Amino acid sequence: MGRGLRAAAVEWLVLSRLRTYASFVRFGHSVFALPFALTGALLATRHTPMTLGRLGWIIVAMVAARSAAMGFNRLADAGYDALNPRTAARELPRGTMSRREAIAFVALASAGFVASVWMLGPVCFALSPVALAIVFWYSLAKRYTALTQVFLGLAMAVAPVGGWLAAGGGRGWEPWLLAIAIGAWVGGFDVLYACQDLAFDRAHGLRSIPVRFGVRASLVISRAMHVVAVAALASLALAAPLGRLYLLGVALVAALLAYEQSLVRADDLSQVKRAFDLNGYVGILYLVTTAMAVYVS
Repeated sequence: MGRGLRAAAVEWLVLSRLRTYASFVRFGHSVFALPFALTGALLATRHTPMTLGRLGWIIVAMVAARSAAMGFNRLADAGYDALNPRTAARELPRGTMSRREAIAFVALASAGFVASVWMLGPVCFALSPVALAIVFWYSLAKRYTALTQVFLGLAMAVAPVGGWLAAGGGRGWEPWLLAIAIGAWVGGFDVLYACQDLAFDRAHGLRSIPVRFGVRASLVISRAMHVVAVAALASLALAAPLGRLYLLGVALVAALLAYEQSLVRADDLSQVKRAFDLNGYVGILYLVTTAMAVYVS
């Protein structure tokens, strides 16, 4: 009986730490970039066969890179997070994870990313430090430039290009149009998200598009970025003929983004989180409809 209780206690502690780590990097938010990386790989398979092993390494690489980037973001912002009522309950400010533990997590995730891209070929391996530098820079950008949200878009735009290269894709417009689409999409919804921290960021000397232009103009910028995202996705239908089913998927994504934008007004930011959460469906919807279009065509 005593041995069983000890085993149960150990299991509970392990699960508790895993939940803490998953919360630390917002593991569920992997649905933002991963579907676009897989879409890049999917489009590349129209020219180069894909193995299950390669697909697995692509997924591992994407999850590891995003975990490293989010962990680095939490480390860089820990001091500000402790001061901001909206973020004070995060793991580092609350003390449920130590700084040393977080550093070790980021180091291991980064090493996991580099190891996984090594399995994907010399080109991906050679570019892995560049990819990490881009995704880490976003966490520091708010200290130096108002284009913070643009840099987040750039960090996420790496995903479809990486997926394309990892799957053996050659020259083509497909990964670049996907990069523009995800960059504009992510930058657009991050502008909305940043609006709720406008007063805090101004008080602490942090920079962002809302700080620079105000909420009303930032909403216009966000909507313009989402128009660019939809236009890039639609343009992909010309670069890689995918048929009407693909365009239907793009139309559904456009409708979802339009609904997201309708939830946020300059005089009412109470629905920002609800709008932000809708983005979890965008990448999944786009991947599924694109995969169906590729299969049908």
